[in-house]
Amino acid sequence: MSEQQGSDLPTLPVTLRPGRTRAVLLTAGAAIFLVISAVAMLLEQLGPGERLTFVLTGALLFWVLTRLARVRVVAEDSGVTVVNIASRRRLEWAEILQVNLRTGDPWVFLDLSDGTSLPALGIQPGMDVQQAITDARTLHALVETRSVRDPEASTGQDQG
Repeated sequence: MSEQQGSDLPTLPVTLRPGRTRAVLLTAGAAIFLVISAVAMLLEQLGPGERLTFVLTGALLFWVLTRLARVRVVAEDSGVTVVNIASRRRLEWAEILQVNLRTGDPWVFLDLSDGTSLPALGIQPGMDVQQAITDARTLHALVETRSVRDPEASTGQDQG
């Protein structure tokens, strides 16, 4: 069974991200920036400082939406990089114990060998549930295939 799973795995590196959500966020960000900037230029009663404030507000909103759109999970031969809204974390394959996407979860959670859980916003069911399930299964299969864990070493860590 694991041989068949191995043949279904994508060629690395592979980037997993919410494509539809990303497209909507970037499109909305550009539209908001353009509309706010156009309004600033069309309102004759605004002074230069007020117009600049409008444009900067539109730019700030666009920046926030691009930060939301940057989330992704990148799987490479050497490990996984999880890019969330305000952080980036590099993980070795063996550090990931479990990939979880339960009904109602807003995104995937990775259970890590240090006892913590890391949200991976790059796999989220928001606009495309089926794609999120497929991506979570792909990451899970990659983790199972690439993680080399020494049971004696982990037993020793648990006791210490």
